[in-house]
Amino acid sequence: MQNKSLLKSFIFICFLGGFLFFGYQAFSSEFKVKKIGKGLSSPWGIAVLSEDEILVTERVGNLYKINLINGSTKSIKNVPEVVAQRQGGLLDILVDKESKNNVYLCFSKREAEGVSTALSVSSLRNNELISTKILFSSNNRSNSTVHFGCRIGIKGDYVYLSIGDRGDRHQSQNPRSHAGSIIKINKYNGSLPSGSNFQNNWLPELFTKGHRNPQGMAIHLENGDIWVNEHGPKGGDEINILRKGKNYGWPIVTHGEEYFGGKVGNGIKTLKGFEDPIWYWVPSIAPSGMAFYNKDMFPEFKGHLLVSSLKFKSIYLVKLKSGLPYSEKVFFKNKFGRIRDIEVLKDGSILIITDMKKGGVYKLFR
Repeated sequence: MQNKSLLKSFIFICFLGGFLFFGYQAFSSEFKVKKIGKGLSSPWGIAVLSEDEILVTERVGNLYKINLINGSTKSIKNVPEVVAQRQGGLLDILVDKESKNNVYLCFSKREAEGVSTALSVSSLRNNELISTKILFSSNNRSNSTVHFGCRIGIKGDYVYLSIGDRGDRHQSQNPRSHAGSIIKINKYNGSLPSGSNFQNNWLPELFTKGHRNPQGMAIHLENGDIWVNEHGPKGGDEINILRKGKNYGWPIVTHGEEYFGGKVGNGIKTLKGFEDPIWYWVPSIAPSGMAFYNKDMFPEFKGHLLVSSLKFKSIYLVKLKSGLPYSEKVFFKNKFGRIRDIEVLKDGSILIITDMKKGGVYKLFR
């Protein structure tokens, strides 16, 4: 009898644990968590479509519309063909509310000369992408399948796109290459902004240079500054504020070192003519998604910056004072897995996606 009673107790505890994990989950009295919809395989980008719906990419090349209320998941048709190898595939997504919900996708694209970082814009109708245009395809094409960058931001009539060095670090300093850059083009047709050729020998679409692999981008909610985070080598992950025509130093200047140990180049950490990061991490945290928080649901986050960490499987709250970082605090370490992207909803709740074979979408709320 005693064994049967113990067995029943064990089964009840397992059932209760499963309910808490797959339904509502409370890590403490401060946070509640709900998993939204079905599991996803290596989701990469998340975008809010409406108050009740989001779009999420899977790196392999799938795009889903997910209902935040009931978790129903619908596949979107006519997604651009991607090169889903190593770090490449269908990566970031952004929905532009000011242009009738145009859907922007960043992905690795097969070209005759190799694989590029590409940007498309489409309309979404009846769960299908229509009127798709390729706005941009980078010229640093190669068979390398790493360091695509591929984070999108929109400000006014322009779209900004991050492009990694594709594993060829010295191209980040090549003024005729898109490698290691942020580019700026018209969000409707891909045309170049007037008067954009501000550097004597830079390509006119280059907004900044000297980046390694920028995978986070956020527009400051008050002053409109564009912030990016990027992966360093071994150590030296950075947050930078973008300034037109500035060079952010990679690989001449870095706080990191080689993966195998030793200096990168001459081991220079700061140098006149290059922009210093406003924040950096040693050791690396492998930052990715990034969002400013200005809501009331989590007042301790308000006015600060949220950064997702792949390596430490957590969210970093980067606290700001006078517009710059001054300290940080880590939340949810090892609670979800590799957090790839982060989005703040209108009610102040937070969405995250986990970049794993058995990944998914989670909502953090109170």
